Amino acid sequence: MKITYTAKNVNLRDNFKERVEKKLRKYERVFSDDAEVKVTVNLYKNRQTVEITIRDNGMVYRVESSAAEMNDALDTNIDKLGRQIRKNKTKLEKRLRPAAFDAFVADEEELSDEEVMEELTYEVFRKKIVSLKPMSVDEAILRMNMVNHKFFMFLNSDTDKISVVYIRDNGDYGILESEIDE
Repeated sequence: MKITYTAKNVNLRDNFKERVEKKLRKYERVFSDDAEVKVTVNLYKNRQTVEITIRDNGMVYRVESSAAEMNDALDTNIDKLGRQIRKNKTKLEKRLRPAAFDAFVADEEELSDEEVMEELTYEVFRKKIVSLKPMSVDEAILRMNMVNHKFFMFLNSDTDKISVVYIRDNGDYGILESEIDE
């Protein structure tokens, strides 16, 4: 795995980088050698946020958590990543290294019956048709806030693309823009 570090408002020490590499080592058998890992650490109002994004074989795995100490946030993210992989094991086996999952799950705690059932199917509980009206990002954020949702899909009048605005955990806004992957 190729690991890239980004620090915002904080200096990363070598021992933190070594800890990241040690913690991610247990995932080496699941991801290919070409997997790209991006670790971003941000200090915001005495909270340190660690975000880990792994890109491998067209898939993206992302975890993020905040804590008073970056090492605590890192530990939480490693646990979250393991749960994501275990929960979606059967679906991910088709995309990643199949033999690696048996060894990985054996090393990790066993899944409960409830988690195994979750792993087997994704059930859609509601379908909603969205009428896309061209609007600006500011108008989309206003509409999202008016309906008290955490995200809002719209046709971006600036780019003529389908976009989604959302509220991030820290209260900031984000935007997802569509692009056809070829």
